[in-house]
Amino acid sequence: MTRFFQFIGDLTLFGSQAVARFFKPPFELHEIWSQIAEAGSRSFPLVAASGFALGVVMTLHTRSTLVMFGAGAMIPRVQSLAFFIEIGPLVAGLLVAGRVGAGIGAVLANMRATEQIDAIEALSIDSFKLLVVPRIVACVIALPLLTVFMDFSGLIGGFCSEYALSHLSLRLYVTRAFTDLQWSNFVPPTLKTSVFGFIIGTVSAFFGFTTNEGADGVGRAATNSVVISSLVIILADVILVKLIFLVFPENAI
Repeated sequence: MTRFFQFIGDLTLFGSQAVARFFKPPFELHEIWSQIAEAGSRSFPLVAASGFALGVVMTLHTRSTLVMFGAGAMIPRVQSLAFFIEIGPLVAGLLVAGRVGAGIGAVLANMRATEQIDAIEALSIDSFKLLVVPRIVACVIALPLLTVFMDFSGLIGGFCSEYALSHLSLRLYVTRAFTDLQWSNFVPPTLKTSVFGFIIGTVSAFFGFTTNEGADGVGRAATNSVVISSLVIILADVILVKLIFLVFPENAI
């Protein structure tokens, strides 16, 4: 129990330090842009393919039930609400935690094991500002964008599945999908993924940057980054959903 609370304290202090360092020059814009490209563009194929597959599977599962009750016209609406409110943000967060989080943890742990971080600090360069902060900022910025791609990939997958089964036109599918969708159903769930991005970047960078186990710690840092990030994202999602319902009560209907 003592080690658990010590870990929570160290991780909180690490995240607070990252936030404080972000507002102090130099801002390392080139490194931030490079990390956004690394976290965003290289994760796009995985996110898009996963969203499309989830859209197809979800339509196949829900269609038989809705048609049984004479609610076949509700399929696009159910699809859009499910993806925009919960499936898209959560699945995108977990996918990025697996793909980007493991990479951050492994890269920083390898740099620590090969004494590259020590070499950077020997040149009087703030290694925390150069290596940690840009990666956290990149995750915060990239994850909402990836979530949007996940949402629309799911809708495209749902349309392809529905068109194959009932030959529903694209225009009618889009009309039904967005008829009752409000900005409050889209913006808050998408923005909450910035919190997921902060969690992924902070947890992964913490395990990679603070490892002291040499080469053996590289794989352990990558594994811990994915596992802990995923668990914290799920717990944070429960809290954020409740906060969204308090601020936007119409989302709970």
